[in-house]
Amino acid sequence: MGADLEPKQRKQSGLRRQRRRVTNRIDMTPMVDVAFLLLIFFMLTTVFRQPQAMEMNLPPPDAKVQVAQSNVLTLFVDANTRMFYTLGKGALTPTSTKDLNALFLDNKKLNADLIILVKISRQAKYNSMVDLMDELEIANMTRFSVVAMTPDDVKLIEAQQ
Repeated sequence: MGADLEPKQRKQSGLRRQRRRVTNRIDMTPMVDVAFLLLIFFMLTTVFRQPQAMEMNLPPPDAKVQVAQSNVLTLFVDANTRMFYTLGKGALTPTSTKDLNALFLDNKKLNADLIILVKISRQAKYNSMVDLMDELEIANMTRFSVVAMTPDDVKLIEAQQ
């Protein structure tokens, strides 16, 4: 029962063997499984935001609509985002975005058949049209039309100033 304490002598030869390196190997399979489980979990529990769109009903191109001029409130928005309105054949009156809600609601109370005609300049800022559409939505105005201003409308506003 003895232990050999002396190292054994190796044969010395011209070619040495290289030692085998011990590599630490990590099994990635469980991590991939967890990653896919988390991905599936988040895909199933995420609530996707519904696209926000405004429904617009357009009449047929050949439709002729007869509307009494007293039922039409025309709102003009010029290139400098100034706003003017007229009811029927009345005079142009300046207004602002913050006053639109009250203007729509007051005139709707007076005339249940009120139609809003928005004439906006092509050079007006997009933000002014979005604000205007928001005010129409807040006031529950369902009968409105948005069109581009004509050169005659521009002359009418310039004559007002």
